[in-house]
Amino acid sequence: MTNMLEVNNIAKEYTIGTEKIRALDGVSFNVNEGEIVGLIGRSGGGKSTLLNIVRGFEAFDEGTLKLDGLLVTPDSDQDVFLKLKQITAIHLQRSFALWSDYVVNDVLRKIYSLRIGYEGLPPKDLPEYEDMLEEAMVYVRMVGLQEKAKHVDYVLSGGEKQRVIIARQLAKKPKILLLDEPATMACPATKQEILDTLKKVNSETGLAMLCASHLPEIHRYLVDRLIWLDGGKVVLEGDPDYVISEFLKEMPDPIPLSKIEPGKSEIAIKVEDVSHRFYLISIGGETLRFDSLNFGINVGEITSIIGPSGAGKTVLWKMLCGFLFPKEGKVLYKQDDEWVNMSQYHKKRMAVRRRIGLMFQEFALSPHETIVDQLAFKLGVKGQHVIEEAQERAEKLGITEDVLDTIYRIVDMPETGAKDELESLGFSPDILGVLFPRFPRTETIKYAESIFGALDLSMDVLDKYPQELSGGEMVRTMLAITLAPKPDILLLDEPFGDLDPITLRDITNSLKRINAEFGTTILLISHHLDFVREVSHRAILIDDGEFIMEGEPDTVCDELVQRSGALYLQ
Repeated sequence: MTNMLEVNNIAKEYTIGTEKIRALDGVSFNVNEGEIVGLIGRSGGGKSTLLNIVRGFEAFDEGTLKLDGLLVTPDSDQDVFLKLKQITAIHLQRSFALWSDYVVNDVLRKIYSLRIGYEGLPPKDLPEYEDMLEEAMVYVRMVGLQEKAKHVDYVLSGGEKQRVIIARQLAKKPKILLLDEPATMACPATKQEILDTLKKVNSETGLAMLCASHLPEIHRYLVDRLIWLDGGKVVLEGDPDYVISEFLKEMPDPIPLSKIEPGKSEIAIKVEDVSHRFYLISIGGETLRFDSLNFGINVGEITSIIGPSGAGKTVLWKMLCGFLFPKEGKVLYKQDDEWVNMSQYHKKRMAVRRRIGLMFQEFALSPHETIVDQLAFKLGVKGQHVIEEAQERAEKLGITEDVLDTIYRIVDMPETGAKDELESLGFSPDILGVLFPRFPRTETIKYAESIFGALDLSMDVLDKYPQELSGGEMVRTMLAITLAPKPDILLLDEPFGDLDPITLRDITNSLKRINAEFGTTILLISHHLDFVREVSHRAILIDDGEFIMEGEPDTVCDELVQRSGALYLQ
């Protein structure tokens, strides 16, 4: 077999502050023509750095790289790196960068850009227009979207959009397709769609692929050979099943879930007759509807909501957080023996919010502040007596209770949305510091101790900046900041999708420990079914805005796998 890619003794160092970090340390391997090779390893093990080097986006310090006869060394000039970029293509897990145009035109733009250097549609009177259009349709057919060639991107499902992106990458006629966590954040049906498309492209074109993924099941289904990369070195290479079994030997054992006494459940959150509609004027129809959704979340349990992409999980989560108000029905929280409707002003709504901890899918720690400062801010917003003190400050400033209530809702929102909402009320972000001053350092450290212990985090993390933390530490730190004010309820929207299985087991054990030690009610949304099976007391399946079933996590997850036709999970 001919080598398409030869990686020989590649090393790469980064400098962070005063520290030198060796991200890759003498990495060597080959990818043959027509072969799909996988990369697995812990977060921060060097997989993404390696892909960036192979695609020509990052220089390296030692070694050589040869792709289809093109030799690249640390001393190669810019022309060589430009050529490397031209003969590689990458599929990123979170990229939905598509034009609002027909599927075929999206691919046509990519073909035309290779001639003119930027993306535009070729004029129809161009002599080669028909040839380019036919070439675009070749790639559209290759990813199985010929029936949707004249559909605009916003009516496509998540899996279909990913397939358009694959077609656009194929239009570059690359010598190798690099895959960085393909479909990691997608639901089982979407994952299956993407994996099958990649296998079809590989078998029809013989295109070599190099796939970095944390998920063992993706490698089992997709790759011919697997490389385990850890600490910037190749630990093991060979048969995917064997490499996965060796890699997973490092996994800590799961700790047991807390016991829930049958028949003793008390309800913490009620979703009552919630109905909602989403329309897209441009397609002249509904994109999602909820019809009379009813369920309860029990105190002290870990409950997972699962369902396919587009089923309405994140919309429902926003309603549970009180960011989005349903057109009909109520989301109710129990507060001092009273049910508080999150969709309308109530004098106790701030008290409910103070008891809730939130973590988003795209959570972000501020790069400009140490962890202790970020924790001090969170405690200033969610600490024990902050509401009464904020009410006194608001009164002095002439801010009414209902406006203060709205500001308190904004505090929980992601930074970009929060800034816009505050501006619409006539305030700058500085108002948050006035109404909710940060906790003093000594008190902040005292609050951190028990939660850092439960999450197995060193107290040294407090004086670090986020960029000094590993991927796993970053997630646990965000969790610690969310949990430090000791919320009764924790709402999580898929914040752990990017983690390797070993780090994920650590997080799963941490959540179980938090639930057992503090009695925290945890509600989470996840596509990661192994995680759901392991971490939950109960699971709820929704599809297309409808409540399908609830019950034992294994039973509910099996139903979703069945409905998704997800062969890679079977």
